[in-house]
Amino acid sequence: MSTPATSYFSTRATVRSFKPEPPSRELLREILEQAMRAPTTGNMQLYSAILTSSPDALKALRGAHFNQPASMAPVLLTVCADVRRFERWCEVSEAVPAFRNMQGLMAAILDASLYAQQVTTIAEMKGLGTCWLGTTTYNAPEIASMLHLPEGVVPVGTLAIGWPQDQPDQCERLPLEAVVYEEEYPSFTDEKIRDLYKAKDEFPANAKFVAENGKLSLAQVFTDVRYPRSTSDPFSEKFLMFLRAQGFGI
Repeated sequence: MSTPATSYFSTRATVRSFKPEPPSRELLREILEQAMRAPTTGNMQLYSAILTSSPDALKALRGAHFNQPASMAPVLLTVCADVRRFERWCEVSEAVPAFRNMQGLMAAILDASLYAQQVTTIAEMKGLGTCWLGTTTYNAPEIASMLHLPEGVVPVGTLAIGWPQDQPDQCERLPLEAVVYEEEYPSFTDEKIRDLYKAKDEFPANAKFVAENGKLSLAQVFTDVRYPRSTSDPFSEKFLMFLRAQGFGI
C-alpha cells in the first residue's frame, strides 16, 4: 500500500520556478530545526546555514549564482562546512582542536550535505519546492564575503526554497544497477556502459540538448558545454585557494 512518504519519493522533482511569496518564518524555523536530526560525524554538527530573504541580500547572492532561474526563489539557504564553531567550543573548554585538515574538512562537508538533504526532504514533504545550486563553490570567496564567513567556514551548497510556481516534470535517473553493486565494484564493458546510460541518452529533453548544441552525444554536452575544462579547472583552483585562505592545510 502506497504511503504519503512513498508517493513523495517516487514523484519528487526539482523546482526551478517559484512564487514570489516566501514561506512563513515559522514554517522555515520548523523545517530547519527538524533537519538538525540529520546524521552527523561524531555528533559534532560541523555545519551551519545562512538564511537569505531580504531583497538587497538576495540580489547580491543571486549574482554569485549567475542569476540562474532557480536562484530567483524567495529564500536562499547557504549551507556551510563549519569547523569554526566547534573549535571555539573546544577553546573555551580547554581542549585543543585539530580540524583544519583534510579529514576535518571532509567531515564538515559531509555533515553540511546531510543537513542540506534533510532540509530538502522535510521542506518538500511540507509542500515547498527546492533546488540545489551547485554553483556555490564556483564563487565561494564572493559568497563568503557577502555572508561574512570567518576562517574555518566554507560555503558548499545553496538551497533555493519557496512555493512552486508549477509542478515540474521529473528528469531521468540511471537504473539502480548503475549505482548499486553487489559485493565489489564491477568492470564496465563499452556495451554495458552504453546500456546503463541508454535511457539517459534517449530521454527527450536530453536529446533536445544534444541537437540544440550541435553535439554528437549527451556526454559531449556535459564535457564541452556545461562543464568544460576551460571553466572547471579555473573554478577548481579558485576554490582550492579559498580553502587555504580559510585556514585548511590542504
